[in-house]
Amino acid sequence: MLSWLSNPNILLAGLVLALAQFLAALPWLRSMDPRGFDRGVRNATSIGYSVGVLLLMALGFAAFIGYKGDSANLRLYGRIYGAVLHLQLLIDLFLYLPVGITLVFPKAGAVALAAYREGWRQPMFWLLTTAGILFTWLSVVIPYFTFGDDFKMMKQIGFDIVMLMALLFGVLAASISIAEEIEGRTAITVMSKPINRRSFLLGKFLGILMACGAMSLILGLNLNAALLVMPEFDPINKDRAYDQMPEQAKAEIVPTFQKCVPAGPGRPMAEGAGMWFGESFAHTFGIMLGFGQVMILVAIATAFATRLPFVVNLLIVLTIYLLGHLAPVVVRVTDAGGQAKSSGLGLVRFLGNLFDTLLPALEFFNMGPAIIRETPLDLWDFGLQVATVFGYALIYTAIALIVGLLLFEDRDLA
Repeated sequence: MLSWLSNPNILLAGLVLALAQFLAALPWLRSMDPRGFDRGVRNATSIGYSVGVLLLMALGFAAFIGYKGDSANLRLYGRIYGAVLHLQLLIDLFLYLPVGITLVFPKAGAVALAAYREGWRQPMFWLLTTAGILFTWLSVVIPYFTFGDDFKMMKQIGFDIVMLMALLFGVLAASISIAEEIEGRTAITVMSKPINRRSFLLGKFLGILMACGAMSLILGLNLNAALLVMPEFDPINKDRAYDQMPEQAKAEIVPTFQKCVPAGPGRPMAEGAGMWFGESFAHTFGIMLGFGQVMILVAIATAFATRLPFVVNLLIVLTIYLLGHLAPVVVRVTDAGGQAKSSGLGLVRFLGNLFDTLLPALEFFNMGPAIIRETPLDLWDFGLQVATVFGYALIYTAIALIVGLLLFEDRDLA
């Protein structure tokens, strides 16, 4: 039973797995008590205790690998290990991304950090996150009657849930927070310090957007787990639950994880962790598409919040969301009508082209065509398309923020 103690490959695999978790935990451990952590780094006794904890973790992983021994089971546990490591890395990102922004934009970053922390503390953030998690798992058990394409339908719904929850939070937070600070004269207090209006508005936008990004990544991790469970829940359609992009990503990432662990019983667990990160990487492209849409609409809500009350702002953003998806469809339908001389059709065609030109082309951010297709889609070609669409989102976001700054410059705050 203790034969694993004499197997150096198992012991080394346990050390590698424990070291990865240990290093991922250090940033958020430091955030809990920065001064105490910095003192501990300079204290030999504390370092000795840390090394002892690391060795105990390594022995624990080695014992687990030696006890299980079965490759199939270890791949499953490797996925769980990868999910925990993924969560730890997300926590590190949530903690230190705002700090990085404050280094690049000191004044706007200070406002962004306050808005970001305020977003985390709002019950609405956790309510929408919990609702997104529940809706995602509900979509796993709902029958879709798609004759074998339930997995694709559930996947598309999952990406839509991630986008809609983050969008709803971002628009509500921008509409309420900025409008309340202006109407309640709190903005005057903030800008009485060496923070101008541009830094105030940009900081508010960045802080709310970072909170939306955090929600998207949390729901994305949950979606990845749900997509793994879906084929097991529906064994009849299990053979059709196949997507080329995650498989291609796993082929790229899994060998790297395998090389980190010596050959032997520990390698299947590393393979399982690599499979988790490969699938997460492929699904991140879909999360990015949805987040681009969130970024544009939060920027529009931020711009209008400088002049309009909450309810009006919310209705305008909702209208833009609907028309942004509907206008391209109207243009295609009216163009397919040919040269019909109906004045009504001409007016619809004109309005469709007007909205399609002025409003954001939100149909570009739809993940559906990449999921519901017969021919496989190359991961890197799709990644290039996502990068192009995300660049479009950045440009439109910048335009919306410039309009918001122009509206805010003339706003009387007294």
